[in-house]
Amino acid sequence: MSLARDSFADLATRMATSLALAVVGLTAVWAGGWWFTGLVVVIVATLVWELVGMLGGGPRRALVLGGMAGAAILASKLLPPGIALPILLAVAIAGIGVLERNRTLFLVMTSVILLAGFGLILHRDGFGLTWMLWLVLLVAATDTLGYFAGRVLGGPKFWPAVSPKKTWSGTVAGWIGAGLIGWGFMSLTGSGVELIGISVALSMASQMGDIAESAVKRRMGVKDSSNLLPGHGGVYDRFDGLLGAAFLLVIVESVTAFPPSPV
Repeated sequence: MSLARDSFADLATRMATSLALAVVGLTAVWAGGWWFTGLVVVIVATLVWELVGMLGGGPRRALVLGGMAGAAILASKLLPPGIALPILLAVAIAGIGVLERNRTLFLVMTSVILLAGFGLILHRDGFGLTWMLWLVLLVAATDTLGYFAGRVLGGPKFWPAVSPKKTWSGTVAGWIGAGLIGWGFMSLTGSGVELIGISVALSMASQMGDIAESAVKRRMGVKDSSNLLPGHGGVYDRFDGLLGAAFLLVIVESVTAFPPSPV
């Protein structure tokens, strides 16, 4: 087994940025309330700003739509969910009138961003610190184990036309890591074994979020969503997996009894 000399060339920068993000993110997760909501508002606004930039919408449209997205998430905290939902989706629909091209991509991706952000706030407020940490840790395990397993083990590529660096070994390692996180929280909280399956499913959704963003970047011919985060590119490049997992979690919590009870 051999490793390319530059396999871990970006590791130091990547880890330093990840540490800074972890400190800010975990502090907000621990504090909850308006601290967590404020972080989600900033992230969602930045994600939409980056998305419009990738889609060639121009800096002015990016600022307008990003600001609208942040305001909509803020409103979702203040309003009943039934009133908040149309306000959230109105931002995605507004892009049809504002953008001159790539409207469908904006409509779909922005809807996911906004609903995932809304779901994160509901999840933290409704289920508390423990279950927010569960979500963050399973996404982190998916990303981290996938990163290292892919570089150490290598092997067949997962989808080279869309994401040339991803391997099947890294993909499966991510599932295993998320399953272990689910098992750990199942033991810690006394939840049912379904939590392991939910954790693996959210890991898959996290990877789908990553792939979806990679497909957009590939189509638009850009390497990163922006250059805001050294070693990672943009905020979208860092949070694409959490978006996918959070979007699925909204559905999971709507159709199942969460957290699952032991049989």
